[in-house]
Amino acid sequence: MHKPKRVIIVGSAYPLRGGGIATFNERLAKAYQDQGHYVTIYNFKLQYPGFLFPGKTQYSDEEAPENLVILNKVNSINPLNWRKTGGEIKALSPDLVIMRYWLPFMAPCLGTIARVIRKNNFTKLIAITDNVIPHEKRPGDKSLTRYFLKQMDGFVTMSQSVLQDLSKFDTKKPREYCPHPLYDNFGAAIPKKEAITALDLDPQFRYMMFFGFVRDYKGLDLLIEAFADKRLRDMPLKLLVAGEFYTDPKPYKELVKKHGLDDVIVMKNEFIPNADVSKYFSACDLVVQPYKNATQSGVTQVAYHFEKPMVVTNVGALPEMVPDGKVGYVTNTDAGEISEAILDFFENSREKEFLPHIRQEKKKYLWSNMIASIDSLLDQLP
Repeated sequence: MHKPKRVIIVGSAYPLRGGGIATFNERLAKAYQDQGHYVTIYNFKLQYPGFLFPGKTQYSDEEAPENLVILNKVNSINPLNWRKTGGEIKALSPDLVIMRYWLPFMAPCLGTIARVIRKNNFTKLIAITDNVIPHEKRPGDKSLTRYFLKQMDGFVTMSQSVLQDLSKFDTKKPREYCPHPLYDNFGAAIPKKEAITALDLDPQFRYMMFFGFVRDYKGLDLLIEAFADKRLRDMPLKLLVAGEFYTDPKPYKELVKKHGLDDVIVMKNEFIPNADVSKYFSACDLVVQPYKNATQSGVTQVAYHFEKPMVVTNVGALPEMVPDGKVGYVTNTDAGEISEAILDFFENSREKEFLPHIRQEKKKYLWSNMIASIDSLLDQLP
């Protein structure tokens, strides 16, 4: 048992919505606190300038998480703030600073904060790297990422593909692979009938679901094309799309119209608050992640929590996390293959067959494993 540490997590948290990243950071902080450590989250007071943010609002109107110390300190575009924040953390001399890295845009800010903290010659800096090569590439990405990674003492990746990508930037510093832990903070499942009523869905249909922010790399267009398969159209089946558009919705709406799917696709295109997540997962029978590229996905871990079978594409860590034929299906990024998987699930009533495997598989994804991976890195440092 390690002695209690003073831990600071630098990254998104309440009141920022931040999607899965904010939820992850808050859940990680709670896991550390449950082990007796002292945790503070240094959150962004400005995460993205308004013109760069693709959604409607960056802020949550939900209740603040209980028993977490969250300080809104970091301004992603102000170099004076980076040095001030770094100096403040440096003076606190925490045992450990954990930084979430998911986008090269954040590299100057997070890298500079880390560079200042390092000067106390005491604090260890570990990065949890969601991506080191972004899904949507831009000029300068590599040099920005290199700057950030240079300031870190070690790395945790949540997919083997990111572990391999990391080697393109650094081969010497210690690194650990730890699968994305379970999102178990959305409450328990509720009866399907109750969830369908709460979401005002038609109870005569079964539902498959695309969940999360809609971005082009997530392949919603592939799923719409797959759902145009006449065999699926002839079933009492609807597609529930639950998530805000972070890209132009027009091509997707045109695709729905082209295939005449308006009456069987339910678009809930808004940010889904944490309090409503259980309703959506309880209402659906199957979660579909038709991503064109990916590293890992928090949606997978929400599906595991609610014990829902999945269809995922063979990209990033998705096939590592969803054993084909046991907890769901792994397909190529092909609309025809996706439709065949969906058809097999509903035609052959695979839910009961998959459920025992889902319950067994989800045991792998404990938050204590993430902390153990970080501890392993710390043990390798001088």
